[in-house]
Amino acid sequence: MFSPPSMGYDRAITIFSPDGRLYQVEYAQEAVKRGLTAIGIVCVDGGVLIAERRKFSALIDEKTLEKIIKIDDHIGAAYAGLGPDARVLMDAARTTCQIHRLLYDEDIPVETLVKRICDIKQSYTLYAGARPFGVSFIFLGVDGEKAYLYGTEPGGSYAGYKAHAVGMGAQAALEILEKELAGKELKLEEGIRLAIKVLKKISEKEITPEQVELGIVEVKTKKFRKLSQEEIEKYFKTL
Repeated sequence: MFSPPSMGYDRAITIFSPDGRLYQVEYAQEAVKRGLTAIGIVCVDGGVLIAERRKFSALIDEKTLEKIIKIDDHIGAAYAGLGPDARVLMDAARTTCQIHRLLYDEDIPVETLVKRICDIKQSYTLYAGARPFGVSFIFLGVDGEKAYLYGTEPGGSYAGYKAHAVGMGAQAALEILEKELAGKELKLEEGIRLAIKVLKKISEKEITPEQVELGIVEVKTKKFRKLSQEEIEKYFKTL
């Protein structure tokens, strides 16, 4: 019987496999799974992002390792996957926020920003000569009197969450979060402690405060900020 030649479905993002899959997008998702873990939790009065950062050389300056990024006054994001891809998309996110403020004289809604970033991601699954972005984000921000959390995927899909995790420890983190948050609503202080607790549990090695980044947004102030090293150390001591 004649056997058709292999079509190389995994060599081009513009070719679907017979079972409807885009292998290059799935490979990008594998890049995310190899990244360091990031976790986000929505609370009654705000939200928290936590991410693990790891020095791969004793000579690296820790200040240049950034896993949580302030996008606008009221929005921050954490990522897992390829750092250069994240940097390009975060620059696009900041530009989008500034354009929205100039046009409408107001802060951009969190979901509007997430849609824009996912539109860019999706466009890179359509054209030959390009590749999908190998990065997933957790966006956290305030709209009105409520905090919102969104997770994005390399193919351009996104969803809102009460809590979410990306990276190599995502599956284990989500299992713990499902149990801890079942039928509960947390205050921001409780959310911060839970985020640290989950990250410590799923980490392959013992985590120190220096290996953690923390960002919070408060509904009251409508401001996103990253916690200082001293603040993170205080939370570690309380656990």
